[in-house]
Amino acid sequence: MRIRSNLLFPGPQKNLSTMGENIRLARLRRRYSMVQVAERAGISRPTLQSVEKGNPKVAIGAYVKVLAVLGLDKDIASVADDDVLGRKIQDAGLIIKDRAPKINVIRKTGVPSRDGTTTDKFLHNNGNKK
Repeated sequence: MRIRSNLLFPGPQKNLSTMGENIRLARLRRRYSMVQVAERAGISRPTLQSVEKGNPKVAIGAYVKVLAVLGLDKDIASVADDDVLGRKIQDAGLIIKDRAPKINVIRKTGVPSRDGTTTDKFLHNNGNKK
């Protein structure tokens, strides 16, 4: 069985590591032990260690739980608050293409479409009716 790896580019990995370090420092400032935070967050101590290291394999829910225990859960609301690129795209009025239209194909069984029409074009195979 092949093992999947969650590889990140260096920039996002560094951001995740920095966030983990900030969580660790916030825990130490509050003088909470790892066991206390892990129990209050409902996660295991090794998971808390992974959060503090910025491991990308840890579920985001674990990060949220730890931040809530530390009283920093309001910081999560500001993650994508200022979307500069998204606002520029919106202001530029770029047109996002709609989905391609579906082709009204009648099955070879001869079942008519929902609107009740039948087209011989789709019932022929190489010019011969089946």
